Amino acid sequence: MNECVIVDGVRTPNGRAHKDKGWFRNKRPDELLTAVYDALFDRNREVKPEDVEAVFVGTANQSGMQSDIARYAWLAGGFPESVATNCICQQCPSGMAAIEHAARAIMCGEGDIYIAAGCEDMLNVPMGTARELPPRLAQRYNVMELPMGMTAEKVAAKWNISREDMEKMAFYSHKRAAAARDADKFKKEIVPVEGHKEDGTTFMVNQDQWIRENVSLEEMAKMQPAFKPDGVVTAAVSSPLTTGACALLLMSREKADELGCSYHLKYVAGVMAGCDPTMMGIGPIYAVRRLLDRVGMSADEIDVVEINEAFASQSLACLRELGLETDMPFKKTNLFGGALALGHPLGESGARIVITLNNIMQTEKPDARYGLATLCGGLGNGNATLWERIR
Repeated sequence: MNECVIVDGVRTPNGRAHKDKGWFRNKRPDELLTAVYDALFDRNREVKPEDVEAVFVGTANQSGMQSDIARYAWLAGGFPESVATNCICQQCPSGMAAIEHAARAIMCGEGDIYIAAGCEDMLNVPMGTARELPPRLAQRYNVMELPMGMTAEKVAAKWNISREDMEKMAFYSHKRAAAARDADKFKKEIVPVEGHKEDGTTFMVNQDQWIRENVSLEEMAKMQPAFKPDGVVTAAVSSPLTTGACALLLMSREKADELGCSYHLKYVAGVMAGCDPTMMGIGPIYAVRRLLDRVGMSADEIDVVEINEAFASQSLACLRELGLETDMPFKKTNLFGGALALGHPLGESGARIVITLNNIMQTEKPDARYGLATLCGGLGNGNATLWERIR
């Protein structure tokens, strides 16, 4: 089989999904996708848009401005009609699913050059827009336990995740994200995009909006539960509503060599797994276990981990159950912070964490061999991908 390599990966900054304060409140999601596509081709002049076999775009809520956004964004961006597009939904892992579809197509020899992307505008297309649950679900589950906040509470209770530990995770997520930003460690992956300040003036956005400058454990301890009166999950330990887009340029290793493209990581394997939707956050436990078993590896062989911080409770439960990490600050996980600080534009995040993993393994951990990216998703979706440094 062919080898699939990451030639490049870029993303917009993540902005607040807020009608008055969001830096991207006047942008459409297709415009954000155009920005990352333009950046990929500008940074990789040896690749022409017409050379792309297909574009896969992950989006969790495919309605309104995000209805078939894969096709609409490509055409609206002025890119060739001859290039096929495919919109993919797996809830939060949608962007990762897009990567897997592209990687497998390359490995099977169906094409040599693909773009895998993720996009979500949680302001213009709020969660649950135009969604209708099948009434029969109520025969199988307590539908009041299906909303993601309630699943985070259920996971916290079952895995005995304390509020203090969750707040500690959020604290380090913000601290690490701020440190990475201030040291220009995101510069390799972030594409500046024009946005609007609160007063309406335009400016070039080159950093994520959600990172808190003065994160405080004392202040977090004063916050009220967000989803359950006697619960432990607060807004501080939950990923915020966010807008953003990202894209990766994936190629067969042979084609990349032919074009003179540089690369560092190759795709090893990916696994999708399902779980109880009332505890959707533990999806990575099943996906990662199956993935490691499939490739004959153990958790202690993983050098770098990116896990999407949908909620601190589920991220901690997964890391501890899998034997990847036990306490903060983490030694190999989310070294540039996670979604609690960077934001979680649903369908974008599965691809974003792979871009950040690629960045970290090139710059922060140049001697690391194996990198793992994993995340949970609404209604019990889990996903994980394994990447290996090319030696």
